[in-house]
Amino acid sequence: MTPEHQKGLTFSIREGLCIEHKPEPCGIVIFGASGDLTSRKLLPSIAYLSSKGLLPKRSFVLGVARTALSPDEFRARAKGVENVYYMYGSYENPDFFLALKARLQELDARHETGGRLLFHLAVPPPLYPAIVEQLGRAGLLEGCVSGGCSRVVIEKPFGRDLESARALDAQLKRRLREEQVYRIDHYLGKETVQNVLMFRFANAIFEPVWNRTYVDHVQISVLENAGVEHRAGYYDGSGVVRDMFQNHMLMLLALIAMEPPASFEADRVRDEVVKVFRNLRPLAGRDLEDHVVLGQYEGYRLEPGVASSSSTPTFAAMRLDVDDWRWSGVPFYLRSGKRLCCRSTEVAVVFKQVPHSLFSPLLPEHLAENALVFRIQPNEGISLTIEAKKPGPKICLGALTMDFDYAEAFGERPPEAYQRLLLDAMLGDPTLFLRQDAVEETWRFCEPLLKTGDIKLEPYATSSEGPEAAQRLIARFGRRWR
Repeated sequence: MTPEHQKGLTFSIREGLCIEHKPEPCGIVIFGASGDLTSRKLLPSIAYLSSKGLLPKRSFVLGVARTALSPDEFRARAKGVENVYYMYGSYENPDFFLALKARLQELDARHETGGRLLFHLAVPPPLYPAIVEQLGRAGLLEGCVSGGCSRVVIEKPFGRDLESARALDAQLKRRLREEQVYRIDHYLGKETVQNVLMFRFANAIFEPVWNRTYVDHVQISVLENAGVEHRAGYYDGSGVVRDMFQNHMLMLLALIAMEPPASFEADRVRDEVVKVFRNLRPLAGRDLEDHVVLGQYEGYRLEPGVASSSSTPTFAAMRLDVDDWRWSGVPFYLRSGKRLCCRSTEVAVVFKQVPHSLFSPLLPEHLAENALVFRIQPNEGISLTIEAKKPGPKICLGALTMDFDYAEAFGERPPEAYQRLLLDAMLGDPTLFLRQDAVEETWRFCEPLLKTGDIKLEPYATSSEGPEAAQRLIARFGRRWR
């Protein structure tokens, strides 16, 4: 072991076990190559992997789009990436895909990538079926045979409800097998999110108290101080439940609530995730009124691209229950919204109070809650709050927070989520990607929440903590939002 010392932290690295696997050379084909996602996330992530020696030299990147760009213009956007090429044409034109096939065969022979292809569809979801169908007709989705392999990465949303999610999957499965589809949720690529699993299952001191006997409740918050901005057109047709809860929020809940998998193999982990979704208590009827708060920030209907009579929720808070042996009776409180007081994403596991206080006149409720907090953004880290004695008076207790910050501990920011996920897709490791059964289970749970007419829409001021009703939701049982 090699110890690292950073501001009071000693981190012993097991050098033989800290190995990042390197994929085989492959061709990365980005549809929507002229778009915002490619410029902001995909190309910088590929450049990062190249700088770390994790992208084989013989790999190449082919940008594909409907926008007419010269190869040199696209290369200028792909700073730090080698072997970059570009094509443009119509996604509906079979002849374009035959030309694409010929181009890929030429690049495969030049760079000796063995027929390995990763297609990333950085395009609006309605285009997925047409592109996959054309790729299949052109013979570019033959799967993992004869040393070559074709995989397809798609971005959320995976449908708008259960019916459309199933329809999308049926269209994709006309040309693809499940193991070829990589449904990306960028939250799962965040370092702190991955660390939830490591923290739970590599430390013997926490798993014994990770249950209804010791945990009072769990809070999951994804707060944004920005509004809808340039996404107004998409957002007004989706809202916070589709945008955040059906994917990011429920995945965070699953990582906290899941049972230990038999191994860290992809399907063993994903099996346990799906079990959590199946054990979520359905929200319907009175439960919707008692357990869910929806809100809309003041001025939302004046945003460019938003309908003047819009009933789209920009905030949601809810209590969920996982009906299994481990979590029966433990509430999970989730909240997310736009135009709030701060930007913060965290998961807090709050433990029960001591049953009796020895330190008169202090009562159990006077003592700080023990809380284990995973900070996902903006300052990634983990903290644990405990009670401790302050030097001086015989009885002088106060909350002490032991804090681990990634940037301070390691002297650098954690990698971007797309860096992790693109590497895993090239490696053929789907652990951090969603399986179709998980997509269907989350849509099944969220469908009652999409009928916003059944739930009163609460207005809230910008830069606030959201609607007052959200405070009442958690305060009903003597709890409060962090």
